[in-house]
Amino acid sequence: MAVSLTVNGRERMLDVDSDTPLLWVIRDELGLKGTKFGCGMGLCGACTVHLNGHPVRSCSTPVELADGGDVTTIEGLSQDGNLHPLQKAWVEHGVPQCGYCQSGQIMSAAHLLQHNNAPSRDDIVAAVSGNLCRCGTYSRIVAAVESVVGDGAARPDRGEG
Repeated sequence: MAVSLTVNGRERMLDVDSDTPLLWVIRDELGLKGTKFGCGMGLCGACTVHLNGHPVRSCSTPVELADGGDVTTIEGLSQDGNLHPLQKAWVEHGVPQCGYCQSGQIMSAAHLLQHNNAPSRDDIVAAVSGNLCRCGTYSRIVAAVESVVGDGAARPDRGEG
C-alpha cells in the first residue's frame, strides 16, 4: 500500500502493508529510534506519538489509519536544534533511569501542555497515568512537567493542536 505521511514536518511516501503498525514504519522504515516498543498491545505507552495532534499508541495503530496524517515523534519535539522545554526538564529533574518509557511519557505530557498551559497536578498525573515507568520515577515526571508550567515554557509542538 502506498502511504503518505508527514513525519516531524517532513512529507514521506512509503510502500508498506496496510496493517503494519505505525511504530514499525517509524522505527524500521524511517529510522527514527526514539519511539520505543514496549508491550505491543498499546498498554504501556512507550510507543506514544502524536497523530494529527492526538497521542496514539503507535504499536497498535495500523499505518493505514495514519495515511495522509501528520505524525510527531519524540525527535520532532525539538525545534531548530533546541530541546523542547519538557526534554530539558527531564534532564534537569533526573527523570530517566533506564529511560525506556521516557519518549512516551514526554509525548503524553506535550499533548497535555498543547491543550492546557496551566494544568493542575491532577491534570498532569492523569495525562501521564497511561504510561508505565518500570523504574518508578513518577514523582520526578510530575515535577518535571510542573517545572515547565511554572517557567511559563509550555508551548505547542510543531503547531499541532
